[in-house]
Amino acid sequence: MNTLMIYGAAGYTGGMAAEHAASAGLNLVLAGREKDRATLEAMARSLGAGIRLFSLDDADAVATGLDGISVLLNAAGPFANTAEPLISAAIRAGVHYLDFSAELDTYREALALDARARAAGVMLLPGSGGSVAMLGSLAGHAVTRVRDARKISIAMHVAGAMSRGSATSASRNIVPETLHLADGELVTRSPQEVRDFDFGSGPRSSFPVTLPDLVTIHHATGIPDIETFVHVSAGAFPTGEVRQMPAGPSLKEREASRYHAAVEVTDADGTVVRSRLDTVNGYTFTAMAAVEAARRVLAGEVRPGFQTPAGLFGSGFAETIADTRIIDL
Repeated sequence: MNTLMIYGAAGYTGGMAAEHAASAGLNLVLAGREKDRATLEAMARSLGAGIRLFSLDDADAVATGLDGISVLLNAAGPFANTAEPLISAAIRAGVHYLDFSAELDTYREALALDARARAAGVMLLPGSGGSVAMLGSLAGHAVTRVRDARKISIAMHVAGAMSRGSATSASRNIVPETLHLADGELVTRSPQEVRDFDFGSGPRSSFPVTLPDLVTIHHATGIPDIETFVHVSAGAFPTGEVRQMPAGPSLKEREASRYHAAVEVTDADGTVVRSRLDTVNGYTFTAMAAVEAARRVLAGEVRPGFQTPAGLFGSGFAETIADTRIIDL
Protein backbone atom coordinates (compact mmCIF):
# COMPACT_ATOMS: atom_id res chain seq x y z
CA MET A 1 0.00 0.00 0.00
CA ASN A 2 1.28 3.49 -0.85
CA THR A 3 2.54 5.27 2.23
CA LEU A 4 2.61 8.95 3.17
CA MET A 5 5.21 10.24 5.61
CA ILE A 6 4.71 13.56 7.37
CA TYR A 7 8.05 14.80 8.65
CA GLY A 8 7.49 17.40 11.37
CA ALA A 9 4.13 15.92 12.39
CA ALA A 10 4.73 17.03 15.99
CA GLY A 11 4.40 20.66 14.91
CA TYR A 12 1.23 22.75 14.84
CA THR A 13 0.31 22.52 11.14
CA GLY A 14 1.97 19.12 10.74
CA GLY A 15 -0.24 17.77 13.51
CA MET A 16 -3.39 19.06 11.81
CA ALA A 17 -2.22 17.53 8.53
CA ALA A 18 -1.68 14.18 10.26
CA GLU A 19 -5.24 14.23 11.58
CA HIS A 20 -6.62 14.97 8.10
CA ALA A 21 -4.48 12.24 6.56
CA ALA A 22 -5.69 9.68 9.08
CA SER A 23 -9.31 10.75 8.54
CA ALA A 24 -8.80 10.28 4.80
CA GLY A 25 -7.69 6.69 5.43
CA LEU A 26 -4.17 7.18 4.12
CA ASN A 27 -1.44 4.76 5.10
CA LEU A 28 0.49 7.12 7.35
CA VAL A 29 3.90 7.35 9.00
CA LEU A 30 4.66 10.21 11.41
CA ALA A 31 8.27 11.31 11.55
CA GLY A 32 10.52 13.78 13.30
CA ARG A 33 13.48 14.13 15.58
CA GLU A 34 14.21 12.14 18.73
CA LYS A 35 13.15 15.04 20.92
CA ASP A 36 9.62 14.69 19.56
CA ARG A 37 9.36 10.97 20.38
CA ALA A 38 6.74 11.26 23.13
CA THR A 39 4.48 13.53 21.10
CA LEU A 40 4.77 11.40 17.96
CA GLU A 41 4.18 8.15 19.82
CA ALA A 42 1.00 9.54 21.37
CA MET A 43 -0.19 10.81 18.00
CA ALA A 44 0.63 7.50 16.31
CA ARG A 45 -1.44 5.57 18.88
CA SER A 46 -4.36 7.97 18.45
CA LEU A 47 -4.28 7.99 14.65
CA GLY A 48 -3.27 4.39 13.97
CA ALA A 49 -0.07 5.53 12.24
CA GLY A 50 3.51 4.34 12.18
CA ILE A 51 6.41 6.36 13.55
CA ARG A 52 10.03 6.97 12.53
CA LEU A 53 12.64 9.13 14.22
CA PHE A 54 15.68 10.54 12.44
CA SER A 55 17.75 13.68 12.27
CA LEU A 56 18.37 15.52 9.01
CA ASP A 57 22.05 15.90 9.91
CA ASP A 58 22.74 12.26 9.01
CA ALA A 59 22.16 11.47 5.32
CA ASP A 60 22.26 7.70 5.94
CA ALA A 61 19.65 8.01 8.68
CA VAL A 62 17.40 10.03 6.38
CA ALA A 63 17.78 7.42 3.63
CA THR A 64 16.84 4.67 6.07
CA GLY A 65 13.92 6.73 7.33
CA LEU A 66 12.48 7.07 3.82
CA ASP A 67 12.66 3.35 3.06
CA GLY A 68 9.27 2.11 1.83
CA ILE A 69 7.77 5.63 1.68
CA SER A 70 5.93 6.73 -1.48
CA VAL A 71 5.23 10.41 -0.71
CA LEU A 72 6.96 12.72 1.77
CA LEU A 73 5.20 15.80 3.15
CA ASN A 74 7.73 18.06 4.85
CA ALA A 75 5.97 20.02 7.63
CA ALA A 76 9.14 20.93 9.54
CA GLY A 77 10.05 24.59 9.47
CA PRO A 78 12.06 26.68 9.16
CA PHE A 79 12.20 25.14 5.70
CA ALA A 80 15.55 26.80 5.08
CA ASN A 81 16.91 24.09 7.39
CA THR A 82 14.87 21.12 6.20
CA ALA A 83 13.88 21.46 2.54
CA GLU A 84 17.20 20.82 0.81
CA PRO A 85 18.27 17.73 2.83
CA LEU A 86 14.82 16.17 2.51
CA ILE A 87 14.49 17.00 -1.20
CA SER A 88 17.93 15.55 -1.93
CA ALA A 89 17.15 12.41 0.08
CA ALA A 90 13.75 12.04 -1.59
CA ILE A 91 15.33 12.21 -5.06
CA ARG A 92 17.86 9.52 -4.11
CA ALA A 93 15.11 7.34 -2.61
CA GLY A 94 12.60 7.81 -5.45
CA VAL A 95 10.08 9.47 -3.13
CA HIS A 96 7.79 12.31 -4.26
CA TYR A 97 8.31 15.46 -2.17
CA LEU A 98 5.74 17.98 -0.91
CA ASP A 99 5.89 20.86 1.57
CA PHE A 100 4.09 24.12 2.39
CA SER A 101 7.05 26.46 2.70
CA ALA A 102 6.54 30.22 2.43
CA GLU A 103 10.29 30.83 2.00
CA LEU A 104 11.39 31.94 -1.47
CA ASP A 105 14.89 30.47 -1.27
CA THR A 106 13.57 26.94 -0.74
CA TYR A 107 11.74 27.19 -4.08
CA ARG A 108 14.96 28.29 -5.75
CA GLU A 109 16.64 25.23 -4.23
CA ALA A 110 13.88 22.98 -5.53
CA LEU A 111 14.12 24.49 -9.00
CA ALA A 112 17.88 23.95 -8.98
CA LEU A 113 17.20 20.24 -8.35
CA ASP A 114 14.56 19.97 -11.09
CA ALA A 115 16.79 18.14 -13.58
CA ARG A 116 17.93 15.59 -11.00
CA ALA A 117 14.34 14.99 -9.94
CA ARG A 118 13.16 14.50 -13.52
CA ALA A 119 15.94 12.02 -14.18
CA ALA A 120 14.90 10.07 -11.09
CA GLY A 121 11.19 10.23 -11.93
CA VAL A 122 10.54 12.15 -8.73
CA MET A 123 8.11 15.03 -8.36
CA LEU A 124 8.93 18.12 -6.28
CA LEU A 125 5.74 19.90 -5.18
CA PRO A 126 6.64 22.60 -2.67
CA GLY A 127 3.80 24.93 -1.71
CA SER A 128 1.14 22.21 -1.63
CA GLY A 129 -0.67 24.41 0.90
CA GLY A 130 -0.48 28.04 1.99
CA SER A 131 -0.24 31.00 -0.34
CA VAL A 132 1.24 29.01 -3.22
CA ALA A 133 -1.86 26.79 -3.48
CA MET A 134 -4.28 29.66 -2.82
CA LEU A 135 -2.76 32.37 -4.98
CA GLY A 136 -1.68 29.96 -7.70
CA SER A 137 -5.28 28.81 -8.15
CA LEU A 138 -6.61 32.38 -8.08
CA ALA A 139 -4.05 33.63 -10.60
CA GLY A 140 -4.54 30.63 -12.89
CA HIS A 141 -8.29 31.18 -12.86
CA ALA A 142 -8.06 34.91 -13.62
CA VAL A 143 -5.53 34.45 -16.41
CA THR A 144 -8.09 32.43 -18.40
CA ARG A 145 -10.36 35.49 -18.46
CA VAL A 146 -8.09 37.41 -20.86
CA ARG A 147 -6.57 36.55 -24.22
CA ASP A 148 -2.91 37.49 -23.69
CA ALA A 149 -2.10 38.10 -20.03
CA ARG A 150 1.02 40.20 -19.46
CA LYS A 151 0.92 41.20 -15.78
CA ILE A 152 -0.42 39.82 -12.52
CA SER A 153 -0.86 41.88 -9.35
CA ILE A 154 -1.98 39.65 -6.51
CA ALA A 155 -2.51 40.18 -2.78
CA MET A 156 -3.33 38.09 0.25
CA HIS A 157 -5.30 39.22 3.28
CA VAL A 158 -3.80 37.53 6.35
CA ALA A 159 -6.12 37.37 9.34
CA GLY A 160 -5.76 35.97 12.84
CA ALA A 161 -2.70 35.09 14.89
CA MET A 162 0.43 33.38 13.58
CA SER A 163 1.65 30.03 14.86
CA ARG A 164 4.89 29.86 16.82
CA GLY A 165 6.52 27.95 13.98
CA SER A 166 5.50 30.54 11.38
CA ALA A 167 6.80 33.35 13.58
CA THR A 168 10.10 31.51 14.03
CA SER A 169 10.48 30.93 10.28
CA ALA A 170 9.61 34.55 9.53
CA SER A 171 12.16 35.87 12.02
CA ARG A 172 14.95 33.70 10.61
CA ASN A 173 14.19 34.12 6.92
CA ILE A 174 13.64 37.81 6.37
CA VAL A 175 14.30 38.62 2.72
CA PRO A 176 16.53 41.72 2.73
CA GLU A 177 15.03 43.06 -0.50
CA THR A 178 11.49 43.52 -1.71
CA LEU A 179 11.27 41.76 -5.06
CA HIS A 180 8.89 41.52 -7.98
CA LEU A 181 9.08 39.82 -11.35
CA ALA A 182 9.80 42.09 -14.32
CA ASP A 183 10.31 40.62 -17.80
CA GLY A 184 10.76 37.22 -16.18
CA GLU A 185 13.51 38.34 -13.78
CA LEU A 186 13.37 38.94 -10.04
CA VAL A 187 14.30 42.57 -9.40
CA THR A 188 14.09 44.90 -6.42
CA ARG A 189 11.32 47.37 -5.85
CA SER A 190 10.57 49.97 -3.20
CA PRO A 191 8.76 48.58 -0.12
CA GLN A 192 6.96 51.93 -0.01
CA GLU A 193 4.91 51.17 -3.16
CA VAL A 194 1.75 50.47 -1.17
CA ARG A 195 -1.56 50.11 -3.01
CA ASP A 196 -5.18 49.15 -2.36
CA PHE A 197 -6.89 45.83 -3.06
CA ASP A 198 -10.55 45.00 -2.43
CA PHE A 199 -10.84 41.63 -0.69
CA GLY A 200 -14.63 41.89 -0.52
CA SER A 201 -15.26 44.65 2.02
CA GLY A 202 -13.79 47.72 0.36
CA PRO A 203 -10.23 48.85 -0.46
CA ARG A 204 -7.52 47.73 1.94
CA SER A 205 -4.01 49.15 1.94
CA SER A 206 -1.55 46.38 1.01
CA PHE A 207 2.24 46.48 1.00
CA PRO A 208 4.57 44.76 -1.48
CA VAL A 209 6.27 41.61 -0.18
CA THR A 210 8.55 38.93 -1.56
CA LEU A 211 6.47 35.76 -1.79
CA PRO A 212 7.44 32.44 -3.41
CA ASP A 213 4.41 32.97 -5.65
CA LEU A 214 6.65 35.19 -7.77
CA VAL A 215 8.38 31.97 -8.81
CA THR A 216 5.48 29.52 -8.75
CA ILE A 217 2.90 31.64 -10.59
CA HIS A 218 5.48 32.43 -13.28
CA HIS A 219 6.36 28.74 -13.55
CA ALA A 220 2.70 27.76 -13.98
CA THR A 221 1.55 30.59 -16.27
CA GLY A 222 4.64 32.01 -17.98
CA ILE A 223 3.43 35.56 -17.24
CA PRO A 224 6.55 37.81 -17.25
CA ASP A 225 5.45 40.54 -14.80
CA ILE A 226 4.19 39.58 -11.35
CA GLU A 227 3.92 41.54 -8.12
CA THR A 228 2.77 40.24 -4.73
CA PHE A 229 1.23 42.12 -1.82
CA VAL A 230 -0.09 41.43 1.67
CA HIS A 231 -2.69 43.12 3.85
CA VAL A 232 -2.30 42.06 7.48
CA SER A 233 -5.13 42.46 9.97
CA ALA A 234 -4.30 43.91 13.37
CA GLY A 235 -2.90 41.34 15.78
CA ALA A 236 -1.58 38.93 13.16
CA PHE A 237 2.09 39.64 13.86
CA PRO A 238 3.40 38.64 17.31
CA THR A 239 4.64 41.43 19.54
CA GLY A 240 6.22 39.46 22.39
CA GLU A 241 8.85 36.75 22.72
CA VAL A 242 8.28 34.10 20.05
CA ARG A 243 9.21 31.26 22.40
CA GLN A 244 6.38 32.30 24.72
CA MET A 245 3.73 32.12 22.00
CA PRO A 246 1.12 29.33 21.94
CA ALA A 247 1.69 26.65 19.33
CA GLY A 248 -0.93 28.27 17.12
CA PRO A 249 -4.42 29.75 17.01
CA SER A 250 -7.24 27.68 18.49
CA LEU A 251 -10.02 26.19 16.36
CA LYS A 252 -12.34 28.99 17.51
CA GLU A 253 -9.74 31.61 16.55
CA ARG A 254 -9.20 30.01 13.14
CA GLU A 255 -12.93 29.86 12.46
CA ALA A 256 -13.19 33.59 13.23
CA SER A 257 -10.33 34.53 10.88
CA ARG A 258 -10.94 33.64 7.25
CA TYR A 259 -8.35 34.43 4.60
CA HIS A 260 -8.99 36.34 1.39
CA ALA A 261 -7.02 37.15 -1.74
CA ALA A 262 -7.46 39.48 -4.70
CA VAL A 263 -5.90 39.51 -8.15
CA GLU A 264 -5.72 41.86 -11.11
CA VAL A 265 -4.62 40.50 -14.48
CA THR A 266 -3.66 42.93 -17.25
CA ASP A 267 -4.02 41.85 -20.86
CA ALA A 268 -1.68 42.93 -23.66
CA ASP A 269 -4.31 45.40 -24.87
CA GLY A 270 -4.57 47.02 -21.42
CA THR A 271 -7.76 45.25 -20.34
CA VAL A 272 -7.78 44.51 -16.60
CA VAL A 273 -9.86 41.74 -15.00
CA ARG A 274 -10.28 41.19 -11.27
CA SER A 275 -11.13 38.14 -9.20
CA ARG A 276 -11.00 37.38 -5.51
CA LEU A 277 -10.77 34.31 -3.31
CA ASP A 278 -12.52 33.62 -0.02
CA THR A 279 -11.39 30.70 2.09
CA VAL A 280 -10.93 29.30 5.57
CA ASN A 281 -8.11 30.34 7.87
CA GLY A 282 -4.68 29.85 6.32
CA TYR A 283 -3.57 27.15 8.75
CA THR A 284 -6.75 25.15 8.24
CA PHE A 285 -6.43 25.53 4.46
CA THR A 286 -2.77 24.54 4.45
CA ALA A 287 -3.25 21.34 6.42
CA MET A 288 -6.21 20.28 4.30
CA ALA A 289 -4.69 21.27 0.97
CA ALA A 290 -1.36 19.56 1.64
CA VAL A 291 -3.08 16.30 2.54
CA GLU A 292 -5.40 16.50 -0.47
CA ALA A 293 -2.35 17.07 -2.68
CA ALA A 294 -0.62 14.07 -1.07
CA ARG A 295 -3.73 11.92 -1.56
CA ARG A 296 -3.79 12.80 -5.26
CA VAL A 297 -0.10 12.08 -5.66
CA LEU A 298 -0.52 8.72 -3.93
CA ALA A 299 -3.34 8.02 -6.39
CA GLY A 300 -1.00 8.63 -9.32
CA GLU A 301 -1.37 12.33 -10.21
CA VAL A 302 2.35 12.79 -10.74
CA ARG A 303 4.57 14.73 -13.11
CA PRO A 304 8.34 14.41 -12.51
CA GLY A 305 10.37 17.49 -11.64
CA PHE A 306 9.43 20.82 -10.09
CA GLN A 307 5.66 21.42 -10.14
CA THR A 308 3.09 23.75 -8.62
CA PRO A 309 -0.33 22.75 -7.26
CA ALA A 310 -2.26 24.86 -9.77
CA GLY A 311 -0.01 23.72 -12.61
CA LEU A 312 -0.39 20.05 -11.69
CA PHE A 313 -3.98 19.83 -10.49
CA GLY A 314 -5.48 22.80 -12.36
CA SER A 315 -6.56 26.24 -11.20
CA GLY A 316 -9.65 24.75 -9.55
CA PHE A 317 -7.51 23.03 -6.90
CA ALA A 318 -8.09 25.62 -4.15
CA GLU A 319 -11.85 25.40 -4.60
CA THR A 320 -11.75 21.70 -3.67
CA ILE A 321 -10.55 22.66 -0.17
CA ALA A 322 -13.24 23.33 2.46
CA ASP A 323 -15.60 26.09 1.28
CA THR A 324 -13.08 28.06 -0.77
CA ARG A 325 -14.68 30.22 -3.47
CA ILE A 326 -13.31 32.29 -6.36
CA ILE A 327 -15.49 35.21 -7.40
CA ASP A 328 -15.10 37.13 -10.66
CA LEU A 329 -15.65 40.88 -10.42
